[in-house]
Amino acid sequence: MRLPPWLRSGTRGRDLALAGASLVGGLVLFGLGVQPQLSWRPDLPEALFLPPLLAASVAVGLRRVASHASLTVGTVAVVADLLLGASLGTVLIYTQVLYDACVYGSPRTWRRLLAVTVTLSAVAILVGVFVVGSWRGVGMGAPVVLAGVMPVLTGISVRQYRDQAAAERARAEQTARLAELDRRQAVGAERARMARELHDVIANHLSAVAIHATAALSVPGLERAQVEAALRVIRENSVQGLAEMRQMIGVLRAPAEPAGSGGDDPDGAVPARLAELDRLVQRARAAGLAVRVSTDGEPDGLPVGVDLAAYRIVQESLTNALKHGGGEADVDIAYRPAEVVVTVENPLCAGRAPLPGAGAGLIGMRERAVLLDGRFTAGPQDGRWRVRAALPTARQPS
Repeated sequence: MRLPPWLRSGTRGRDLALAGASLVGGLVLFGLGVQPQLSWRPDLPEALFLPPLLAASVAVGLRRVASHASLTVGTVAVVADLLLGASLGTVLIYTQVLYDACVYGSPRTWRRLLAVTVTLSAVAILVGVFVVGSWRGVGMGAPVVLAGVMPVLTGISVRQYRDQAAAERARAEQTARLAELDRRQAVGAERARMARELHDVIANHLSAVAIHATAALSVPGLERAQVEAALRVIRENSVQGLAEMRQMIGVLRAPAEPAGSGGDDPDGAVPARLAELDRLVQRARAAGLAVRVSTDGEPDGLPVGVDLAAYRIVQESLTNALKHGGGEADVDIAYRPAEVVVTVENPLCAGRAPLPGAGAGLIGMRERAVLLDGRFTAGPQDGRWRVRAALPTARQPS
């Protein structure tokens, strides 16, 4: 059976309903003749016990919206009731007031209530022993313990469980937020990585295609051999770009499978590694870029990430030299004990309009170097454009 919305936990209607039930219960006890249970003055009219009963019920209704006011009103009501005598209904309702003050009040409130009720219990026990004259007087403290200490202890226990549950809930929510943040960061990093790979795969080939297509369309009266040479370069770069794209899509679809032990991809894609630098340079030369390559040292088991990043940086630098440079480029690869240094230089463009670019290539090269804790610089120097990347190989010099 489901309660109506206005009677559910934490609602104002539930507090008012509990206050009304407390008042009705007290009136029932009053009607049964249980009120007052004790009376210091038998000649007092029993109707005088009704205002404290009503005040205690009102205190129950204020338990959540004004816990201090509830405790104050309830304490005044029970003190007035005790001065008249002692009625069972008001005392029972006051136990609810004490419980609610510990659950909904401040931590200082329940600490003070615990100290006060324990002190009153001890005083009642001492007075009982003094009055009775034996240990049987301890029983005089039992009503104070039952009506004061027990509700306070129960409220403290419930409050601790609720605080612990709230802390666990907050911790779970924080964990969920951190997990979502990690997921978003992982998705963003993966999207950035895919963007770099896509740019590096297609930029070089499409740039060569665009340059030769532009030349074939802009120069009138080309001989058939020249047209065939331009179309051959366009076709080779298109086929190679498609093959590399297909290879990358295959890796994305099955990331857990090994990429292969060596050699070219069956579709004709060249593996992205420095060992295939000669083939990259040949394609750049076929596209019309005069490339000079110098190598210092020997590669000794380069990490896969460093090998890939170095190859992509050279590829992107040659693409930029083809698009924006003066028709030539110098590539220098230096294998050092703890790093590999890639340097690509080309003269700045002069006398012709370069192809448009968005600058994504420089961003991608810098990101590749930073991800490997390397150093990257790019910019004009002495009339030439210079790209330099130092990528650590995680090997210490012997």
